[in-house]
Amino acid sequence: MIARAGAGPLRHLLVLRHAKSAWPEGVPDHERPLAPRGRRDAPAAGRALAEADLLPDLAVCSTAVRARQTWELASAQWGTPPPVRFERRVYAADVSDLLAVVHETPAQVDTLLLAGHNPGLEELVLDLAGDGLDDALDEVRLKFPTSAIAVLAWRGTVWSDLASGTALLTDVIVARGGKK
Repeated sequence: MIARAGAGPLRHLLVLRHAKSAWPEGVPDHERPLAPRGRRDAPAAGRALAEADLLPDLAVCSTAVRARQTWELASAQWGTPPPVRFERRVYAADVSDLLAVVHETPAQVDTLLLAGHNPGLEELVLDLAGDGLDDALDEVRLKFPTSAIAVLAWRGTVWSDLASGTALLTDVIVARGGKK
């Protein structure tokens, strides 16, 4: 069920897990870049959002290199990318940290994209989703892989209305760019 009926405009939270990262020796976790597969998959995530007509009004992205690179490659697939806020709190965040960041979203934003890391993103999706279409919830419970996008729909007048169990998980998209 989507939040309380009639409780405000329909809003979307797009939860994007960064694309596949590399593990170079001696590089701190925060500085790890995308792997070749990640550089192929991140643009596919941007194309998938465009094809689904789910372009965000605002993005909030982890400051980690792999998340920033995912955002840059995905948003380059759109004519005019939305504003982005790089937020250190999204890196290694738990559900309460991520929800605090989401709650700061301005009321005029109808679609927010949150780009970050597991396990926090997966746990956030499962916490917010009171229900899911088809097998979307089971899919996230089983695995929320790199380049996955969870689409949550909810109704609320301000983003701080978004709470545990108040959203509907409408889709899970796993973007893959193929071999090159």
